[in-house]
Amino acid sequence: MRFFQRGKKGRPSQPAVTKPSGTQDALAVNMNDNLQKIQNIYRDCIDVIFRSFKIGGHTSAVLIYINGLANMEEMNENVLRPLMEKNSDSRQGASPTEQLNATSLLEQQLTVAKVNKVQTIGECVQYIAAGSPVLLIDGQSEGFALGLSEWEKRPIEEPIAESVIRGPREGFIESLETNLSLLRRRIRSPLLKTKSVTLGKYIKTQVVICYMEGITPEAFVTEAEKRLQRIELDGVLESGYIEELIEDHPYSPFPQVLNTERPDVAIANLLEGRIVIMQDGSPFVLVMPVSFYSLIQSSEDYYQRALISALIRWLRYLFLLISLLLPSAYIAILTFHQEMIPTTLLLTVAASRERIPFPALVEALIMEVVFEALREAGVRLPKQTGAAVSIVGALVIGQAAVQAGLVSAPMIMIVALTGIASFTIPRFTAGIALRMLRFPMMFLAGSLGLLGIMLGLLLILIHMASLRSLGIPYLNAHVPNMEHQAKDVLTRTPWWKLNARPRINERRRNNRQS
Repeated sequence: MRFFQRGKKGRPSQPAVTKPSGTQDALAVNMNDNLQKIQNIYRDCIDVIFRSFKIGGHTSAVLIYINGLANMEEMNENVLRPLMEKNSDSRQGASPTEQLNATSLLEQQLTVAKVNKVQTIGECVQYIAAGSPVLLIDGQSEGFALGLSEWEKRPIEEPIAESVIRGPREGFIESLETNLSLLRRRIRSPLLKTKSVTLGKYIKTQVVICYMEGITPEAFVTEAEKRLQRIELDGVLESGYIEELIEDHPYSPFPQVLNTERPDVAIANLLEGRIVIMQDGSPFVLVMPVSFYSLIQSSEDYYQRALISALIRWLRYLFLLISLLLPSAYIAILTFHQEMIPTTLLLTVAASRERIPFPALVEALIMEVVFEALREAGVRLPKQTGAAVSIVGALVIGQAAVQAGLVSAPMIMIVALTGIASFTIPRFTAGIALRMLRFPMMFLAGSLGLLGIMLGLLLILIHMASLRSLGIPYLNAHVPNMEHQAKDVLTRTPWWKLNARPRINERRRNNRQS
């Protein structure tokens, strides 16, 4: 398998990370020593709270948490109240330390479901930073991290960029625990496995690799884990960081990782033997390996009847070619191959271009750049005005450009049809790749005509054939001995014919239905 390696020769070395002193020290029996070290680590941090109290009125203890990340009500009811009201008269004459047994304390007094023991100062700091309060007790050489973290998060709602007419209306959010629960709610099997990796030197971001045991090849999981462990950054703020660092060919315009906000898309890929990578703090999950055809398919293709889905896919492939080739074909025919145009249409086009001072290539470049600028402005502007500005701007600028004699009316139609065709591609990353390739295709068409278009298409196909996603060919449906995968590429055969899962890298074919 090929993969993108970090730490190659010539790259600047990463500066050493300054770690707080004392994080590797084991917890001492004396609580005050532990407390002093943690207070020294969290000095000048007004949001870190150290709540001291007495267990049963005699044993000193402290609860350490970050204000805003811990559930205050649960701490009061399930930790502070039962510990402070603990009956200390069970053993008369015993010393406070002898009276207190940490194990029985957790079993009999605390009504907290999730409790982890911590042995070092570093573990305490790690749990505190994650929002889990840490309980330290005098006379005990271990602490307890309480699973009482809580912070604000948005509700589960339908992803705006992946809306469907028929299908589930829920999407991932920024909470990793919620996203994992969305998978577990659908896949009620212990064969759904999850492996955790922590990324970032300063921002300790939790990343989880999800896969189906017995369906996903072990090589995928091992390779993905290796690539993640090689990432050395100060912090990973979004899954886009991970996508760029683990893809096989970082300089290719085609994405080799599928990102989605829809749980049903992630689950469908898990059941086909792929892996899903989730990051805490991002609603976008990553799916690997993928093929080019995965980026052209929509989840709704599998929720509608097969004939309708097949027709929509054919239209999608047609508009994909239109999005890539229509401006180039117009430039090539108008510049080098006028004999291909019917006489009546040629006269109409010539009349519309009579006052245009630019050649067809420059005219197309002007309109394409303006259209891309309007599309980007519509995305970046506030939602209330973005759509109106993009639509009105396109109409006004197009009409003004024609009246000013800068561009012709046929060119306005060509650019508009190209833009509409690009909107039919379900995945934004695939659509933007075609938008990037449209410009070199236009230059080739303006220089060599139809020969330049054929040359450009040949170069694109050669490049795509050389790409890999997690070591799997990008055009794997055309790899020898993979002919059964064509059932779900150019068309969508009925479910009762889709008996086998996509064979990604194994010689045997896994049946998903009898």
